[in-house]
Amino acid sequence: MPYAPIHGLQLYYEIHGSGSPLVLLHGGGSTIASAFGRILPQLALTHQVIAIESQAHGHTRDIDRVQTFESDADDVAALLKHLGITQADILGFSNGGTTALQIAIRHPQIVRRLVLAAATYRRDSMIPGFFDSMAQATLDTMPQPLQEAYLTANPNPKGLQAMFDRDVARMINFKDIADPDIRAIQAPTLVINGDNEVILAEHAFTLSRTLPHARLAILPCGHGDYLGDILSADPHSKIPTLVVAMIEEFLAG
Repeated sequence: MPYAPIHGLQLYYEIHGSGSPLVLLHGGGSTIASAFGRILPQLALTHQVIAIESQAHGHTRDIDRVQTFESDADDVAALLKHLGITQADILGFSNGGTTALQIAIRHPQIVRRLVLAAATYRRDSMIPGFFDSMAQATLDTMPQPLQEAYLTANPNPKGLQAMFDRDVARMINFKDIADPDIRAIQAPTLVINGDNEVILAEHAFTLSRTLPHARLAILPCGHGDYLGDILSADPHSKIPTLVVAMIEEFLAG
């Protein structure tokens, strides 16, 4: 399996297909397979897809380092340098979307275009009660399909707990990204959100208007349904096929 020595990690990644580079960044509690298993093969028909599992997630083991969106962004930038890729499109889902924003802020030269699916940059973007419930969360409250996806990649219950603890701590300690930093992002961006999910559709609208070069798509579904995420309410929905076409058209622009 492909691992890269990045900032003390053995960072796991997969490369599929050929063409222009497209980086996939999963959300909290996810793996490559659980977040992108449905759409990755379609994207790989026209792109060199570089899918990454971040610190403590999936095949990438945890290390003694606080995990932040900034550290994940620096890890992605270092991996692309390791692979000899000078510029890529970035597709980030949920926490991966916030990481993608940090890549564009901290490493703008490596970003050609951004696709932000359920990305947040402000605490008030979340549904009411989100942070209260996060403070009370235990591993038992983590959806079983996500637990099983992790254990498929790494059959180690202690690793699963470590991932859960990292994700909870990161969200509890999350601080807003300043509007001037968002406005400074010059990469053309596609913002995608569901109308019934953990990230408020109103926030997606605000994000798309704060970014200087952004388009917005609000879809009639929940968190990750539009990507065919493992927790999708309808695994037979045609919306992910529509979204792939939308992403392809945006990236070709």
